[in-house]
Amino acid sequence: MELLTDRREQIAILTINRPDQRNALSAGVMEGLIEAIRRYGNDPSTNAIIITGAGEKAFCSGGDLTAMAGDGHYAGHLARRRYLELLEAMHESGRPMIAAVNGAALGGGFGLMLACDLVVAADTATFGTPEVKLGLFPMMVAAKLIRHLGPKQAMELALTGERIDAHRALALGLVNRVVDGAHLPGQAEELARSIGSLSPATIRLGREAVYTAADMEYKQSLRYLHAMLSINTSLDDAAEGVTAFLSRRAPEWKGR
Repeated sequence: MELLTDRREQIAILTINRPDQRNALSAGVMEGLIEAIRRYGNDPSTNAIIITGAGEKAFCSGGDLTAMAGDGHYAGHLARRRYLELLEAMHESGRPMIAAVNGAALGGGFGLMLACDLVVAADTATFGTPEVKLGLFPMMVAAKLIRHLGPKQAMELALTGERIDAHRALALGLVNRVVDGAHLPGQAEELARSIGSLSPATIRLGREAVYTAADMEYKQSLRYLHAMLSINTSLDDAAEGVTAFLSRRAPEWKGR
């Protein structure tokens, strides 16, 4: 199978299983990711989703260029739309998404990583958009890249195709944590469990609010977030959290 799915308690783990092809994004992989993200993203028993790659060499090397060859321009255009739909499904997911980057995250795989909310990377991982060296600009990846970096840093990566290591990615704010590769799965799951211990309703509302506000003008975003805070305070989980704090006990989240 090109995509493996696993459950560990309330964590869904999606593993791209094409190590011999450096976990490239085939049509089957993208279809599987979209379906799984939508399913787990609306599953009340799931608190977080982890995406990783099989093996140690690659998280995801991007689009499958072999599969693209000979398809014709229109067929290729339609096939690439699945990547757009994948990024949209990740953006709209009702659950936090964590990338456990076990190796190279390149091109579309770099964009897949950037579309996750949090990133834990092995110290041997590398990142970049090398497709520019093949005459292909990282068009859709650029939508994520420009939102993570300032225009100068984003354009440097996009225009040069330079690969950067995990520590440079950490310094640029592209990843949250860099760990020894042997500890990567455990660190990603620990982060997922930490998030899962919090109110799922608050996490879902806050995640959506932050991404919506990020594309707004400053004053507009403040007004929007003011309204979202009022909605937040009306949640059952907000009342439970305050009551539990005052009672000096652990909260019992209702998810609403």
